[in-house]
Amino acid sequence: MTKDPNDYNVRAVERALQILSCFDDQHRERGISEIAQAVDLHKATAHRIVTTLVNYGYLERAGDGQKYRLGLVLPELGFKVIRRMDLRREALPFMLELVDQWDETCDLSVFDQDRVFYVEVVRGNRALSIAAAVGQRLPAHCTASGKLFLAYLPSDALESFLAQPLVSYTENTITSREELLKQLKTIRAQGYSVDREETESGVYAVAAPICNNQGRVVAAMSIPSPASRLDDERESKIIESLKQAALDISRRLGCKQ
Repeated sequence: MTKDPNDYNVRAVERALQILSCFDDQHRERGISEIAQAVDLHKATAHRIVTTLVNYGYLERAGDGQKYRLGLVLPELGFKVIRRMDLRREALPFMLELVDQWDETCDLSVFDQDRVFYVEVVRGNRALSIAAAVGQRLPAHCTASGKLFLAYLPSDALESFLAQPLVSYTENTITSREELLKQLKTIRAQGYSVDREETESGVYAVAAPICNNQGRVVAAMSIPSPASRLDDERESKIIESLKQAALDISRRLGCKQ
């Protein structure tokens, strides 16, 4: 008789994983009583497991000291997975071609915890260059890649994001819900996104979407540049080459669009 694989589960580990899984976009922070109720555990048992998860960085205390949220170890683990994904392997040759063509930085990012998470960066050779760092997170509402992700989010996820304040970083940052929604509609129509000095003064960026075999946007590829190096013709040519490269990567990932 074949044994059920679940029979090999270690109960304490199973409970710890259930606790981690009880945090989501609607419940980013939870107290001990809330956690215990969510996973059907005695409060004392939940507290012991939560304390262990905090000690190892999988959970951390929220600002009020009474609640808990997911810890920084989890993104680090996720990044290790991302580094071996087909996405990065397939994108890198195209990124190198774009850098060779324009001598500007090219970066690759995914959308994680409402922020842009950079998984690959290829720098150009210019003395003055703009680049995020691999593993860095930047806000979504004012970056080219971030706005691209927002444009293709399901409506409920977008509403959840818009419940947060839109922080201003420069005088060009969009802080109005209505204005952002208008721009997201434009992004969907044109198939690319632009950051015109919205995150940092003097910095321009354009981003294009990368889709998987289900047609879902799973990554963004972006070319940031000092705004001083751009004119209308150069901008237009960069956009077209970036869109084509993103489309080619998407097709290699099985996207039929």
